[in-house]
Amino acid sequence: MASQVEELTIDYEEGGILLTKEIDKEVLSKGAWATLIFRYQKWDAAKEEYGKDNYMIRRYRKIRGEYVPQSKFNISSPKQANKMIEILSRWVEDTDE
Repeated sequence: MASQVEELTIDYEEGGILLTKEIDKEVLSKGAWATLIFRYQKWDAAKEEYGKDNYMIRRYRKIRGEYVPQSKFNISSPKQANKMIEILSRWVEDTDE
């Protein structure tokens, strides 16, 4: 568990192998609820190498001083990521803020 947003990671190791390798992360929001977006790769045991880049948005809630995962959304492909970027860019342009 992490007590600071910057300590949160999706690195996951099992049997001495880093099965999920975090490549990068960005903090979208901090506080009692934190939202982060991660860029990561998964270990492909058959090929003995890491696969393509993947992306995930995760929400954490701070409970008793520690961040606990609450929800996650996997972006399934570069095509889906680009579609999200396109839509969000359009929506943001439409606001007066």
